[in-house]
Amino acid sequence: MKIRKSKLMLLIALITALSILAAACGGNAEGSGESDTGAVGSGAADGLTKATLILDWTPNTNHTGVFVAKSLGYYEDAGLDLDIQQAADGNVEQLIAAGQGDFGISMQEAMNYALTQDDPLPIKSIAAIIQHNTSGFISLPEAGIESPADWAGKTYGGWGSPSEENVIGYIAGKYGVSYDDINYVMLGEDDILTALKGDIDFAWSYEAVENVYLKKQGETYNFILAASVDEALDYYTPLLITSDRMIEEDPETVRAFLYATSRGYEYAIAHPGESAEILLKEAPELDEYVVKEGQNYLSGRYAEGAPQWGWQREEVWKRYADLMYRNGELPKELDVESAFTNEFLPEREAAR
Repeated sequence: MKIRKSKLMLLIALITALSILAAACGGNAEGSGESDTGAVGSGAADGLTKATLILDWTPNTNHTGVFVAKSLGYYEDAGLDLDIQQAADGNVEQLIAAGQGDFGISMQEAMNYALTQDDPLPIKSIAAIIQHNTSGFISLPEAGIESPADWAGKTYGGWGSPSEENVIGYIAGKYGVSYDDINYVMLGEDDILTALKGDIDFAWSYEAVENVYLKKQGETYNFILAASVDEALDYYTPLLITSDRMIEEDPETVRAFLYATSRGYEYAIAHPGESAEILLKEAPELDEYVVKEGQNYLSGRYAEGAPQWGWQREEVWKRYADLMYRNGELPKELDVESAFTNEFLPEREAAR
């Protein structure tokens, strides 16, 4: 079990360069009416419209609803032949902007970066997969970390993204700890338990994955939920995104994709055990215990507190974007209205 690594945009210059590429690729696609991955205008011989979804990481319980919808034929019912891929090169935001896929899985921090550059990427969030941020900071009892006030002098193992370091620095400051008083090292390929028993004291983790894994090992641990520290950190992660071009040129495919995907997540909400089995069949390399326990946890949280699965709120987008801007992570304030839409979500009853 590998520790989850971020696919955030690490360099503003790279974002800017790829936004230019996106514009170029978009122009080519508009001229041809199709793309290599089944973007706007492509269709299958059996009458289904081809579409591509690019995952943010290897299959996991964040993606269960997608695999359920595919396994149970919901995409076919909606007229789609969906190809699920993992991002091989670049990050999902850039690939979707460049027309290399129709839909992608992203996260709010990555979208905030992508949409506030001088040449913002032409992409938009169309659904929140989980309503609340389930991530936080995990440590073993021997590290002596009860709150962020105990981070001084401790070693944090991470993947080195700007957003990660800024969040840690922000939280530490709220508890009177200087950013410079925390030691930072890059995580290797060890599993989370080995890492915590080795060179690090705490790491970023997700309740449905790393936390469940430690429970399987019979380990007790301390966990600080990021959202419990500051409401602004209760942001959307992960998200479903698409390109502005898909929305403008093929809104019916976007609507059909979300109709089927909503049915998949509604099924996962109602049937966590069966849904976990479907995910394990699609990705047998996953740890069965972690998937089943993680699914029991997430099924109750996909749509928690929302009028329906996928719903996004302006205040959630604004809180976190404003925090990132105040912390100097973003070059300008986010135009929240252009960042997301609930337009393509089906009525709750229709999604069942």
